[in-house]
Amino acid sequence: MSSASESPDKATANNPLKHPNSRIAVLTSHFTATMSSEKDAALAAAAAPPPADSPTIFDKIINKEIPAKVVYEDDKVFAFRDIAPQAPTHILLIPKIKDGLTGLSQAEERHCEILGQLLYAAKLVAKQEGLGDGFRVVINDGPDGSQSVYHLHLHLLGGRQMNWPPG
Repeated sequence: MSSASESPDKATANNPLKHPNSRIAVLTSHFTATMSSEKDAALAAAAAPPPADSPTIFDKIINKEIPAKVVYEDDKVFAFRDIAPQAPTHILLIPKIKDGLTGLSQAEERHCEILGQLLYAAKLVAKQEGLGDGFRVVINDGPDGSQSVYHLHLHLLGGRQMNWPPG
């Protein structure tokens, strides 16, 4: 029971969101920091972009050097759950071979086939995930688009009503 006469220390101790050592406070601060640092991560990645052919974290996931919750894989496309989901369903779809396709702005006519395969795979995964009421596909490109990994990837978001404008 809380009252106005309680000392601030006791009020803080009784409120897990305000107590600095509570698990909820720690988790909340982590998610707040993660959400606010998306732009910073994108700007940092753009400030010192690696060469187009250097391996990314996604290459390491494809090569099974880093674990991921894989939901779809074929000979050209690899899809896995995002570790910081922005919707109940948040899946990343990536081409298995980057072929210089670090972002959509780098696409050339020779990339048309893989771009189409990524979109078709997004449709298949959406159906597999039960997103019959709708979903959103997002491609972040460049620093203003908040791209933080320079390996083209699609975000498949669903499981809730999407808002417009998106961000």
